[in-house]
Amino acid sequence: MAGVTLERVTKRYGNVIAVNNANLEIKDKEFIVLVGPSGCGKSTTLRMVAGLEEITEGNIYIGDVLVNDIPPKDRDIAMVFQNYALYPHMDVYNNMAFGLKLRKFPRAEIDRRVKEAARMLGIENLLDRKPKQLSGGQRQRVAVGRAIVREPKVFLMDEPLSNLDAKLRVQMRAELSKLHARLQTTVIYVTHDQTEAMTMGDRIVVMKDGVIQQIGAPLEIYDNPVNVFVAGFIGTPPMNFIDCVLLKEEDDYWVKTPAFRLKIHPDRARQIQNIDAYVGKEVILGIRPEDIHDAKISPGPEDATVVAMVDVTEPMGSEVIAYFSKGDAQFVARIDPHTEATDGEEHPVSFNMKKIHLFDKETELVIK
Repeated sequence: MAGVTLERVTKRYGNVIAVNNANLEIKDKEFIVLVGPSGCGKSTTLRMVAGLEEITEGNIYIGDVLVNDIPPKDRDIAMVFQNYALYPHMDVYNNMAFGLKLRKFPRAEIDRRVKEAARMLGIENLLDRKPKQLSGGQRQRVAVGRAIVREPKVFLMDEPLSNLDAKLRVQMRAELSKLHARLQTTVIYVTHDQTEAMTMGDRIVVMKDGVIQQIGAPLEIYDNPVNVFVAGFIGTPPMNFIDCVLLKEEDDYWVKTPAFRLKIHPDRARQIQNIDAYVGKEVILGIRPEDIHDAKISPGPEDATVVAMVDVTEPMGSEVIAYFSKGDAQFVARIDPHTEATDGEEHPVSFNMKKIHLFDKETELVIK
């Protein structure tokens, strides 16, 4: 097994920069997830590690070996693609064994590896079937099994679950996580689904426009986003952003919009060391939907409560996703399922001002 290191890696296609000066150190046996919207450079980064894309600038190491000029077949990696890429004329056994046969492995070793991988993935009874006889989830297991039998230093997975239905995606997420714990190998996983990133990764790499925005453990990124993009990308529904002005009255700090104002909890204000530099300036207030409560069920301080118009409610069973508006501000809340909030009527909501984030209006960086 081995870690992977990217040093100042850049990829250009003519005048377009797909990946810009990426620096990343992936530890041995780590499950790391590259996440971001389409076109952010995450798949290009993965393909450069695999050797399927040539690096414009920088270095990539697998273990201690510089692999810039090493062809893909000699990098000791295995890749799982979005579209499974199974051979339709071969049964499952031979699909899994094919790579080992090309490398002239002994027949007994091939048989051992294929059957062991099939047992791990629960597809022992499918070894004599052709791909067309399999469901989407079964095909995905075969594609993963084909990678496992290689026993590579690094697994590369490029959106492997995106073709599956929602229920099967949840199931396969758990299975891949269990598989990683069992195999103890390095995994680089690419997805645009932030739920996959949060639930599967030891660490997450958030990318935008070819630039790494933030690297960290899932909860670290969720609780301490470095900018508006990361704050809005990680979390479902995404964080609310409200334009406001930061005010100070005696020892208290307030955020004010044309329609309402909210007092920042003193504990939170003390945590923002640079807060005084922004007094009197426009800032962006960030607050997650779960930190806005139904004030009739969970009353908060009067100076953190707003009576807002209920635009839409979406009952989800265990909670209600409610969309509110007050003046020009719009925000979404995850509230108690027993709420009396009704579409088209006003309803009081309480903001947990201990959990807010403030962002610089110009740079969109978090104010620390």
